[in-house]
Amino acid sequence: MSQDSTNGPVETRKLAARRRREIVAVLLFSGGPIFESSIPLSVFGIDRQDAGVPRYRLLVCAGEDGPLRTTGGLQLSAPYGLEAISRAGTVVVPAWRSITQPPPPAALDALRRAHEEGARVIGLCTGAFVLAAAGLLDGRPATTHWMYAPTLAKRYPAVHVDPRELFVDDGDILTSAGTAAGIDLCLHVVRTDHGAEAAGALARRLVIPPRRGSGQETGGHPRHLDRSLPEEIGADPLAEVVAWALEHLHEQFDVETLAARAYMSRRTFDRRFRSLTGSAPLQWLITQRVLQAQRLLETSDYSVDEVAGRCGFRSPVALRGHFRRQLGASPAAYRAAYRARRLDGEQGGGPGGSPGPAGPAGVPGGNGGEGSDGAYRVPHQPPSQAQPGHHAPGAGHPGAGHHPLGHPGVGHGGPPGGGGTGNGQGHEPGQEPGAPGGQGAGRGTRQELREYRNARENRAEQGKPVSDAFAPRVPGQRGRGAG
Repeated sequence: MSQDSTNGPVETRKLAARRRREIVAVLLFSGGPIFESSIPLSVFGIDRQDAGVPRYRLLVCAGEDGPLRTTGGLQLSAPYGLEAISRAGTVVVPAWRSITQPPPPAALDALRRAHEEGARVIGLCTGAFVLAAAGLLDGRPATTHWMYAPTLAKRYPAVHVDPRELFVDDGDILTSAGTAAGIDLCLHVVRTDHGAEAAGALARRLVIPPRRGSGQETGGHPRHLDRSLPEEIGADPLAEVVAWALEHLHEQFDVETLAARAYMSRRTFDRRFRSLTGSAPLQWLITQRVLQAQRLLETSDYSVDEVAGRCGFRSPVALRGHFRRQLGASPAAYRAAYRARRLDGEQGGGPGGSPGPAGPAGVPGGNGGEGSDGAYRVPHQPPSQAQPGHHAPGAGHPGAGHHPLGHPGVGHGGPPGGGGTGNGQGHEPGQEPGAPGGQGAGRGTRQELREYRNARENRAEQGKPVSDAFAPRVPGQRGRGAG
């Protein structure tokens, strides 16, 4: 993983005498979602010493007066107020109710005071907005839910926002991406405080993987891109240009074209676009083209060359370079992994073919409830042996999968004309080996996966980075350069 020159050594303040390392204060607000709010309560508030997990002392604090309402109209009553934060060595803000509303000044003062006195401050998901409003993220790397990352970057330009990170550990300030990434960050905190054995024991009790870090650790699970833009863009004159770009991604055009449509010089357009979205227009455009390619690879049988043309890339080489840079895999390997993962879901992810409980990212394949061995099967991991009677991906029957970005999956039928007779050679002429089509494509798909994993292992042995997909950033590390 790469280093970031903007993120130098983190100066750690000495913890004030009145604060205790083992005390964790969780700051709740009315309107916060219950799932995110419950993550630190479950990780730090339950005594699991019988399983080898050191005990924390939890203080649940109300960040404002009045009853705290949460998801479904539930009403919570916190046993402590803001004054209790003064005893905590760690303060967690699990969520904020609305990215358009300013947090209460009293809560922001309490967070600033805690940080000044050496406490570790953590923001899960939209809790990063509260930390940013307190000024604690200025000049620091941070992440948040991908859907709100552009708004965070636009509203707080001094914050180095990277929505591709699963979580960011910047020493005494930590932030996580959306929802289940908060679990990963809390596990990371336990690992930092008490070691890998304690974090592993906790992960087994929660029936989640100990780490979901880099692509190698998760078997190369691909990162999800998005078309996210700040909510405020709808009222901006550039909104029409952005909408046009998204509708014409199949055409070859550059940022100069967009600037001309906005009746601006290139320099003015770059400045306006960056101030509005928090991203350079060229990088945004490349990301949208890669996203379009990602969707076509999942929902069509176009060859990689055809996908490149339909996404506005000048050549398949350009597509492969940008795709690998942003998603950590080649287009063919991504398609093979996606289809194998989808086939896995259709056959049932749990032991014996029955669906297991959802993992932290909502993926099937868990292994029982709390108290099991905590084994975890990654979403796209192929079965260890071919199941008799099951067709390979692209076997000519409609799929019922779900697009990882929340869009309905489209069945991958075989290529027109039959294609494949059970011999593993069911590709259309000129079709990429990673795009199986026909009933015999299973062997080709598994071969592609084997080659992909072997290549990853070889790169790891050579000391080369395997993938930057959803990699957590820890103190002293530096961010990636723009693709």
